[in-house]
Amino acid sequence: MKGVVFDGTRTEVVDDLEIRDPAPGEVLVAVAAAGLCHSDLSVIDGTIPFPVPVVLGHEGAGVVEAVGAGVTHVVPGDHVALSTLASCGACAQCDRGRPTMCRKAIGMPGRPFSRGGRKLFQFASNSAFAERTLVRAVQAVKIPDSLPLTSAALIGCGVLTGVGAVLNRAKVDCGETVLVIGTGGIGLNVIQGARIAGALTVVAVDANPAKEAVARQFGATHFLTSTDGVRDILPTGADHAFECVGRTELIRQAIDLLDRHGQAVLLGVPAATAEASFLVSSMYLDKSILGCRYGSSRPQRDIALYADLYRDGRLLLDELVTKTYPVEDFAKAADDAHHGRVARGVLVFQDGSTGLQDCRTGH
Repeated sequence: MKGVVFDGTRTEVVDDLEIRDPAPGEVLVAVAAAGLCHSDLSVIDGTIPFPVPVVLGHEGAGVVEAVGAGVTHVVPGDHVALSTLASCGACAQCDRGRPTMCRKAIGMPGRPFSRGGRKLFQFASNSAFAERTLVRAVQAVKIPDSLPLTSAALIGCGVLTGVGAVLNRAKVDCGETVLVIGTGGIGLNVIQGARIAGALTVVAVDANPAKEAVARQFGATHFLTSTDGVRDILPTGADHAFECVGRTELIRQAIDLLDRHGQAVLLGVPAATAEASFLVSSMYLDKSILGCRYGSSRPQRDIALYADLYRDGRLLLDELVTKTYPVEDFAKAADDAHHGRVARGVLVFQDGSTGLQDCRTGH
């Protein structure tokens, strides 16, 4: 089967991947569509260290092909959106409703794929850039068949992270003010999360003026090409500032532009060793700097909620999909994403629901 493999030096679309059968508690999914997130590019450029060789991708949706013993909430034929949280469901963090903090789900990548007899790692417990992937049952969330899979694919990372950061982590309230630095896939979802939460003023900042129209479509009330004009709109600062780029100087600007009792939420991913600075004295005005992993999401709950919001016309998904690419055009999709030409590019698999027996080891 086809998939996108990074070997530590180069990225290649291959057609000879194999995947094992689902073990108890696992789900085999024929991937129909997968969004290209900057986190995938960050593995390639080394910003996110990850063992290799690895099958990339972590934002996908598809159709259940088979389930392992004990899986009852989905059956073959169900449409599912995939999350990256292979949480155990039994540890103290999971029990508190914090699956993003599950210690058994972080830093222990599996190797369900093989190629030429060599095992390959799975990225983010997901590897959606393959015609088929194996996930834990908790990662496969049933969605309505009426939800286009190219749109549903984006829920699993960009929407959970961006909208979740607003609703779950920052808990933006009706009438508050929001600053969003960076209007890529994550930033746009922060913007629409703020709109859904009832924020009164949503200031979007992006160096690319061509992004103004889409930022306003998703809910921005103002658009700037730098943070220089933020104080003209919000003289006392923002109640919430979201940094969605991953640059330390922008993190500092997000903190400096907070109002009293404001919160800066860090969503961008700088290098693992990057350090940012801020004025300690400013924090005594009850300001907060918040990290945020995966939108502090509870995917089984949140994906269903976002599907309902989409159905009701309150959550934009189709509008996030700027362009679709056959998986063979991964290099073009990656180049477009790297240069900010798309809100989200989506890889599609033309035969994502056929040929299962041909690609499973030993069949």
